Amino acid sequence: MHHGKVSYLESAERRKAFSPEQLLDMIPLNESDHVLDFGAGTGYFTIPAAKRVEGKVYALDIDPYMLEMINIKAVKEQLLNIVPVEGSIEALPLPAESIDVVIVSLVLHEIKPLGPLLEQIKNTLKKDGYLVCLELEPKQSAGNAPRVTLEGMKQEMIEAGFDIKEVFFPTESLYLLIAQKTE
Repeated sequence: MHHGKVSYLESAERRKAFSPEQLLDMIPLNESDHVLDFGAGTGYFTIPAAKRVEGKVYALDIDPYMLEMINIKAVKEQLLNIVPVEGSIEALPLPAESIDVVIVSLVLHEIKPLGPLLEQIKNTLKKDGYLVCLELEPKQSAGNAPRVTLEGMKQEMIEAGFDIKEVFFPTESLYLLIAQKTE
């Protein structure tokens, strides 16, 4: 049962399992915050985040088609604080210390090595800013699908200079890691 990425990203099944609103309830988000939705895809987290903050929500994706979908939704929902950013993972096109919360959902497992990207994310975050990572815990039987275990992810974040604040398991296969920029 492998559907295309977009249909899964948008599926009611996914929402039922764990809604973006539930995730946003779990993270330390203030009304004045600026948020980066890193690898925003169809705006699954971008749109609900933009309803909660008065700051800007940067939707970063490498795919202009995804950003176009986010734009259409933003217009429909009359959200004026969404900033689509067509950008690659190699270079985050945002100024240093400009973001309060970075949300990275189901993206980090695709990136090797992870260290340099985490450094970039850290540079983009304000002092005491948060990195929120949602990932699938690898199943033993999943063959060689690239996944990062919770322990592996924690280690990478600690090495990059983050402090692990909280870990949640929204569903049995998902983990949610909240890390804070410390230095």
